Amino acid sequence: MALAIPKTFINELQDRVDIAAVVGSRVALKKGGKDLQGLCPFHDEKTPSFTVSPSKNMYYCFGCGAGGDAIKFLEEFEGLSFTEAVESLAASVGMEVPRAQSKSPGRDLTPLFEAMQSAEGYYKAQLKGSPQAIDYLKGRGLTGEIAAEFKIGFAPDAWSGLHEALGGGARPVPSKVLLEAGLIGRNEGGREYDRFRGRIMFPVRDGRGRIIAFGGRLLGDGQGPKYLNSPETPIFHKSQELYGLFEARKSSRRLESLIVVEGYLDVIALAQAGIRNTVATLGTATGEEHYRKLYRYVDEVICCFDGDAAGRRAAWKALESALGHLGGGRRLRFMFLPDGEDPDSLVRGQGADDFRRRIGTATPAIEYLFAELTQGLDLTALDDRARLADLAAPYVQRVPSGSPLQQMMRGRLQELTGVGGADARPDQVLPRRSAPQRRRGQRRDGLPQQLLSLLLKSPGLASELDPADIDLLADGQVSPLFAEVIRYAAAHADADAGQLLGRWSGQEGHGELLRLHQRPSMLDADGLAIEFREGLERLRELAGRRQRSELLERMRGDPVDEKERLAEYMALRQGAEARGGAGAQG
Repeated sequence: MALAIPKTFINELQDRVDIAAVVGSRVALKKGGKDLQGLCPFHDEKTPSFTVSPSKNMYYCFGCGAGGDAIKFLEEFEGLSFTEAVESLAASVGMEVPRAQSKSPGRDLTPLFEAMQSAEGYYKAQLKGSPQAIDYLKGRGLTGEIAAEFKIGFAPDAWSGLHEALGGGARPVPSKVLLEAGLIGRNEGGREYDRFRGRIMFPVRDGRGRIIAFGGRLLGDGQGPKYLNSPETPIFHKSQELYGLFEARKSSRRLESLIVVEGYLDVIALAQAGIRNTVATLGTATGEEHYRKLYRYVDEVICCFDGDAAGRRAAWKALESALGHLGGGRRLRFMFLPDGEDPDSLVRGQGADDFRRRIGTATPAIEYLFAELTQGLDLTALDDRARLADLAAPYVQRVPSGSPLQQMMRGRLQELTGVGGADARPDQVLPRRSAPQRRRGQRRDGLPQQLLSLLLKSPGLASELDPADIDLLADGQVSPLFAEVIRYAAAHADADAGQLLGRWSGQEGHGELLRLHQRPSMLDADGLAIEFREGLERLRELAGRRQRSELLERMRGDPVDEKERLAEYMALRQGAEARGGAGAQG
């Protein structure tokens, strides 16, 4: 059973806490009648609109609407959970937080936090006795002060040095705790060993400054990956955490922006140069959970990437993850580094002022979006303008609905194409793209994939395909796997979606098949069939137009066969007219 905080204790705590002292220790306040006033810490303002009322034990901002009690203030200002805020306030007034039995499952994670703290002390002591590790850090330009601030340590290249140190003494840490904390591992033979060996150690801290994980950088020519992170544990989830966030927030209570870089040493080198608003992901791409956390503290995020193709692919993935969190004043920009440089080498080589200048000229993410989508397109051509409208619509739809940013994106799309993107469906998935932009000459038509999505929802539709339709639909797919699925479905009319998806399970492209199958739809079976037939007809029309255009080009280039090709062209045109006329133009 989990231990919940009794409501009676919460009420008593609020009675004993002086909200003026809680807020005043973090925000400059001045007396204004019976209340206190100051600049709001939750939005930028020049004229005070933030009020603290000791008599009501509340705070309120007339500018942005933020308000609440002392617990709420710590949650918003410090980024703490409700329980963490209560514990912090209780400690400040000398109260011990009682616990009552709760029906929700839970456990006491204190032993894990204590084990991590003990490990940090061990690694720090080992660093002092390792000239090789100290020389490495000095060679990277780090001072003793910055190393101490970020609690850098060293794990010696010993099989069980940490295990023996923490497992002995007056308060030994049990092996099961060390295992669960990710500090040691166990091989197939049952032998336990230190997870981190021969590595510079970087502690990762949560919002309260507690150590929840470690990152280790290999020193010298030892075995294993260059960087090794703690595994997932009950106190560490790497997709949600950011290295250096605690230190950044500690350096300034009113951060205006956060810079996201790739490595621990990038964060530390920039902090040493006075650029304190820097964080790093922990071996993962910047995902939606990261942005959710980042935008709790700042309105602007700047992601720093290599300037090569891999860096631009990473930027595109970051953009896709961030779209749903933009708007409402929240901004995202991309800074691309010169070839061969990382933030660490750049700030050491060119200085902090140069790095700040580069940050100032970072590319707004929405500009980057349109620049990448328009690459390879000729916007004087109707087809390419239509293509851009199709490409951009789902990205516009991802931005929070009705936000000024979404309206501006639609306006930009209107300028470029004449289409505002307002008709995009909320369930429309973002196009799958292996690079920031598909180049001219690559297949760009999304209609075949839309038809495949319908086919996966209702495989029986494949019985309506004749051999020419099968070839047309298969040839329009972006992956050979998709073409295989279509041909298999046409040959096995009784196959269901489970068979189609299961047959290629584990193969490259299966995840995309699954996403196509799971695309939301409000249509029933009859509606799916109608949409499939209409889409198939559009595909035939597009194919006919391409065929006639190619034939006209050949006629212009080779007049010898003009009569024969003209007859062929007229036959194609008459065939299009016979199917309904919609594809006969051109």
